[in-house]
Amino acid sequence: MVHITLPDGSQREFPGPVSVSDVAQSIGAGLGRAALAGRVTVAGAEPRLVDTSFLIEKDAGLAIITAKDAAGLDLIRHSTAHLLAYAVKSLFPEAQVTIGPAIENGFYYDFSYKRPFTPEDLESIEQKMAELAKKDEPVTREEWLRDDAVAFFKSIGEHYKAEIIGAIPSNEPISLYREGDFIDLCRGPHVPSTGKLKVFKLMKVAGAYWRGDSKNEMLQRIYGTAWATKEEQAAYLIMLEEAEKRDHRKLGRELDLFHFQDEAPGLIFWHPKGWALWQQVEQYMRTVYQDNGYQEVKAPQILDLSLWKKTGHWDNYAENMFTTESENRVYGLKPMNCPGHVQIFNAGLRSYRELPIRYGEFGQCHRNEPSGSLHGMMRVRGFTQDDGHIFCTEEQLQDECAAYTTLLQKVYADFGFTDILYKVATRPDKRIGSDEVWDKAEHALMESLSRTNCQFEVSPGEGAFYGPKVEYTLKDAIGRQWQCGTIQVDFSMPQRLGAEYVDANDQRRAPVMLHRAILGSLERFIGMLIENYTGAMPPWLAPEQAVVCCISDPSAEYADEIARSLKKQGFRVSSDLRGEKITRKIREHSMQKVPYILVVGEKERAASTVAVRSRGGVDLGVMPLNDFTDRLRQDIKDRRNVGQV
Repeated sequence: MVHITLPDGSQREFPGPVSVSDVAQSIGAGLGRAALAGRVTVAGAEPRLVDTSFLIEKDAGLAIITAKDAAGLDLIRHSTAHLLAYAVKSLFPEAQVTIGPAIENGFYYDFSYKRPFTPEDLESIEQKMAELAKKDEPVTREEWLRDDAVAFFKSIGEHYKAEIIGAIPSNEPISLYREGDFIDLCRGPHVPSTGKLKVFKLMKVAGAYWRGDSKNEMLQRIYGTAWATKEEQAAYLIMLEEAEKRDHRKLGRELDLFHFQDEAPGLIFWHPKGWALWQQVEQYMRTVYQDNGYQEVKAPQILDLSLWKKTGHWDNYAENMFTTESENRVYGLKPMNCPGHVQIFNAGLRSYRELPIRYGEFGQCHRNEPSGSLHGMMRVRGFTQDDGHIFCTEEQLQDECAAYTTLLQKVYADFGFTDILYKVATRPDKRIGSDEVWDKAEHALMESLSRTNCQFEVSPGEGAFYGPKVEYTLKDAIGRQWQCGTIQVDFSMPQRLGAEYVDANDQRRAPVMLHRAILGSLERFIGMLIENYTGAMPPWLAPEQAVVCCISDPSAEYADEIARSLKKQGFRVSSDLRGEKITRKIREHSMQKVPYILVVGEKERAASTVAVRSRGGVDLGVMPLNDFTDRLRQDIKDRRNVGQV
């Protein structure tokens, strides 16, 4: 007999091996039709996602996966990638298929073909996918010997697949999936039939090097999206339209904030207004440092390679580091700030009474990101982190982690983000330090989140090589998620670099080191802010908080006087004294998303007043200048926004 335990604790008994599909059918016909896969748990083993055809041969736990589950949606997307390859091979038999994974919100598949795919090709491919899905062909798994699989794919001209399979050890079974006339290499699982794939859309074609290496052939990557329901896909497509309007690269040009150019790939040219925005973010974070016990420091940009080898960065991160040479010495341009902060800690002998010591730095870092991964301000080669490192005792560890989470929540709220997701990333396969140390570090992070009443997920194996971390992810105005802040517990680097303090028993001990950043990359965070607010920044952040416009030449002197008065009070204000019509001035500054436009003419000059318009074209009427400055000061104090557009 085989006993199957369901997620609610109930059990079902079967006379012999039973498929996931049969178990689902035994629970109910509706579940049998909806089942996409199963998650099987056998005593002593990790849960395993399997096809509905999978036979359970001994007692096990089983969860039926449907399109309502996150795993089910991933399965739909992965299977739709294979449906895409099936359609391409049907229409373009000479095309070679390579790889096609599920990704966030969709999937892609890379193809080698003699000419570029056109928009018309995408329409034809999508139509063919719909036809194949409607046929509801079974998707079945087969196991082949490696050499047989290599020979088969070579015989049908699929040399990329043969290369992938050839790299697999000969003693491992090769898993292939067949649907109709199409057969593909895949570990699976997959949906039971193509009819389960009902809602999808092809989005675009892009270039991608084979195996990500620029020395290899440029392949064509077709991107698509797939969903469980038409309503979910429609909402996603609307969100994409909104995201396009908010694209920080587009707004950066329109609002004259920054630009990029080929001579400096992955690096930013900041314009005056963009740098003004940067300064507001940096100065705010500097205040956060000062108010929370951080000492601001500055470490060198380049350090001898020997130091990067001691920390483990060279062994684990060398491909992402820029190097330079001078007088027969090799230096690494820092990709992160932590080794420099340890050197500052090591500059004197520390007592336990001094701990915790908190260092903060606006540290400029460089990482040799592949050119294909660069994306505006969101992925650059040169960036600045609001980087901090806390040196503390083990006893202080949880208090410091909990206090950091509370501080981070306040900072995000000040910038307008209140919806935060929390993930604990645990030990990766490639790491330094003992399991005992990792146990302590992971426990401390999880306990600190529990103490601050934060619900969190665990991301197994996604920690840094030197320690586990908490990842803090924000949701923006249109529901997109952005991973920003992090805190990482590190027992290893202080020991590797000889960091010590004297404890209460006059013994020398290595401190625990917490790596933390709230905003992460300032460049990326500012890009997020621009997109979140569609460029219409709250007055406390806006590069220009107000502009004073004269109606005519006789009122120009008064307009200039008002602007100078506001500047003396510390506001970021400009004046527009051009001889243009006032309607044109208002329109131009409205398009620049300035929070307030002050209009002055002869009547306002005579009465010592200003006519105030807030962003979005709201007429606030005529008022004394002091009333306006009181209003603006309150906006800044409360960090509130005005008239988003």
